[in-house]
Amino acid sequence: MFKAEIKSDTLKGLVNIVSTLIDEVKLTIGPEGISLKAMDPARVAMVEVNIDSGAFESYSADETEIGLDLDKVKGVLKLASSGDIISMEQDENHGKLVFKVGNITRRMHLVDTSRMNDPRFPQLSLSSKINIPIEELQQGIRASESISDHIALTVNNQGFELSCEGDTDSASLMVSKDKLKSMELPEGNDAFKSMFPLDYFANLVKAIPSGTTVCIELDSDYPIKMNFEFADGNGKVSYLLAPRIESD
Repeated sequence: MFKAEIKSDTLKGLVNIVSTLIDEVKLTIGPEGISLKAMDPARVAMVEVNIDSGAFESYSADETEIGLDLDKVKGVLKLASSGDIISMEQDENHGKLVFKVGNITRRMHLVDTSRMNDPRFPQLSLSSKINIPIEELQQGIRASESISDHIALTVNNQGFELSCEGDTDSASLMVSKDKLKSMELPEGNDAFKSMFPLDYFANLVKAIPSGTTVCIELDSDYPIKMNFEFADGNGKVSYLLAPRIESD
């Protein structure tokens, strides 16, 4: 059993965060909230989301799993305005999730979760950590997208740098240490740098809500981890993106 009410803006944020990687998702639902783990088909990026019951206007659930087609959920969101409350209720007898938006009722067939994998989200210990406003990353992406298909991220004693280099042009964003929300570096290390596919990194950054502070964990030639919160801190998200390793 699952029954909840949620603000349309919160549900839209969740769908945007997850649908940047996958079209269908398995939600693990319990009395305290909802969790999910997913990997994109190319196995380049992963997402892990945990949503406490406090993210909802009302929430009641037993232990259950449901599979959703995110494109269909986007169709429901188009029926709602900002600030609207969307109600959801599982119809176990017919394998559907019933959405209500105002006077509209939408019955959505659930996706079979038996064919969905449960990817293991690696617990990486990465050397550097910064907290940066998402708007800085978005600006760096806008400067880079027409130049190259990959992007380099660097954390050093001076701060954080996002850079890319094409055949003829280059671009970089430098955020000094004093402009970051915070920065952690192990003593004695000069810099940590990894390169990533720009299309993947850009899609992840664009899915993060405006006004968010993102915690970036970075090491040399390791995956990047990006952690952030949404729904007034009731939702926690981790993205993991594999590095692009340049061959000699």
